[in-house]
Amino acid sequence: MPRLLGVDIPNDKPTLISLQYLYGVGERVAAELCHKAGIDPGRRARDLTEDEVARLAVLAERDYTVEGPLRRLVAQNINRLRDIKCYRGIRHRLGLPVRGQRTRTNARTRKGPKKTVAGKKGVKDLR
Repeated sequence: MPRLLGVDIPNDKPTLISLQYLYGVGERVAAELCHKAGIDPGRRARDLTEDEVARLAVLAERDYTVEGPLRRLVAQNINRLRDIKCYRGIRHRLGLPVRGQRTRTNARTRKGPKKTVAGKKGVKDLR
């Protein structure tokens, strides 16, 4: 299993697909990396030589922001929004959807499991 920038990329998949296991590398960047390194994108990752893996690592580190530096950059951007207390920063801080989605229903991924509120049924009985 080749190791690229601290990530094990899968053996049995084509190089184009395997490179996408790196954070910040999508289909387009993976294709560009293969082209620049002179590697056939359809070749299996297990067939790559040590030299080719090293070439891919150098190209990815030099020409693109991937893995650790990209994760750090994203975290810094979110912390900046939180610090200046803008709307998006407040949403991040409260753990609510940031991009304008509704929260009356749905939004369970951000809000977590339902917290049932007791006492709603008793309102009708007061008549």
